[in-house]
Amino acid sequence: MPLYSIIGTDVPDSLERRLANRPPHLERLKALQEAGRLVLAGPFPAIDSVDPGPAGFSGSLIVAEFASLDEARTWAAADPYQTGGVYQDVVIKPFKQVLP
Repeated sequence: MPLYSIIGTDVPDSLERRLANRPPHLERLKALQEAGRLVLAGPFPAIDSVDPGPAGFSGSLIVAEFASLDEARTWAAADPYQTGGVYQDVVIKPFKQVLP
């Protein structure tokens, strides 16, 4: 199955929205992981720190297998970070993993 990158850019001051929508967001990612389709997922800290504290995050990256670009778009559109107003923009692109 082909890979797709889902790159979400947060709205300003998204931390409260992120925290509120994090549990269902993680549930969806865990379902992809359990299906063997998740390559990686994580947020972009807003500052150069593993734990940015109140600075929060500027966005997220997900790389996962989907049957098609349309399926990746449909999945991303239903993500709680999208429906909950965390993301101001989402870009979905085909991804070719070279390493590892």
